[in-house]
Amino acid sequence: MHFSSLLTTQSNAAEAGDYLISRLRQAMRGEPVDLLLLFLSPHFRADAPGLAARFRAEFGPQAMVGCTGEGVIGGGHEVEQVPSIAVVAASLPGVRLAPFSLRPSRLQEVLTGSGGQLLPANEVRLFVLLADPFTMPMEAVLNVFNRTYAGVPVIGGMASGSFRPGGNALLLNEQTFSDGAVGVAFSGAVDIDVVVSQGCRPVGHPLTVTEVRGNVVMTLNGASPLVVIQEMFDHMPTADQALLQQGLFIGRAINSARTPLGRGDFLIRGVVGVERDTGGLVVADYIQPGETVQFHVRDASTAEEDLEMMLTPQLLYDPPCGGLLFSCNGRGTRLYSHPDGDVSTIFNVLGAVEVGGFFCAGELGPIGGVNFLHGHTASLALFRPAPVEGE
Repeated sequence: MHFSSLLTTQSNAAEAGDYLISRLRQAMRGEPVDLLLLFLSPHFRADAPGLAARFRAEFGPQAMVGCTGEGVIGGGHEVEQVPSIAVVAASLPGVRLAPFSLRPSRLQEVLTGSGGQLLPANEVRLFVLLADPFTMPMEAVLNVFNRTYAGVPVIGGMASGSFRPGGNALLLNEQTFSDGAVGVAFSGAVDIDVVVSQGCRPVGHPLTVTEVRGNVVMTLNGASPLVVIQEMFDHMPTADQALLQQGLFIGRAINSARTPLGRGDFLIRGVVGVERDTGGLVVADYIQPGETVQFHVRDASTAEEDLEMMLTPQLLYDPPCGGLLFSCNGRGTRLYSHPDGDVSTIFNVLGAVEVGGFFCAGELGPIGGVNFLHGHTASLALFRPAPVEGE
């Protein structure tokens, strides 16, 4: 198993393609390219079909997917808001790849699951899914994946860089789409670990939701959320008080029965505000009575710390051969005071992994074994070889 990740900021599409193809040919050392992912800044939207055709003709991958993104990740760097292209290539012996697309014209079939399975559920190790945010109701689509392929991680993100329908590009082998979703399913001799870092740190203690109205939490542990927050605030260190005043988040425990609850057990959602007349807490999600929640805070330091903590268990295993990184377009230099924010953290913990991806308008990844659409998140898949079945 061999991965290579490259990036260029050349603004001429033909020259950028020449550079990447030449470098990729050298980096792959004559090994077959089974999987190729291509991520392009919006500057190359019109060039996407031609570039995809060049890479496909040159390397003949079993599966090629990609999309446009506000920023791209590759070659050990993150580049934002400038002309740029990133490519990830992988030689994956013993791995079966099944590329697919989800078309808006067949959305009802997708959402009802009547289209059947792409692969037997017990064979799939991972889905990589790239989607257009204007035409793909991703939360509903993920619900179908969660039912049909229970426990199988879905990682990827929403194409970014365009503010209008039809402005993004999605690549699937020789095809280019401006809507829907494209993806690839992995099965066979591959071990995949998924790391989802939501960039937050828990504060206070776990609480039980005791009353809700729609997406408004009315009481926590039988008390007004404002009373609970004030009490928590009064017992916080000064630094945490300052973070809370910058923004408060709430984490939903996906499995409340699990003890103790750790960072990876909470799905982070934003606190939108407070209802003046009731004191209810308006949340960017629907939380049910009886759920366990905990408040969280976020800044650059907590984001870096959280990613480090989520990556550290990977040191128990052999180094990964490569990785795919889908980072929120609110991270990068919008979050960190230095370039290559998430990539540098990955390198600091795991070494110089061949990792590539793009900055998303919404990231996909599992929490507690259930796939969700996230914001402000870094979603990472790490690949290692596994023995071929029967050997």
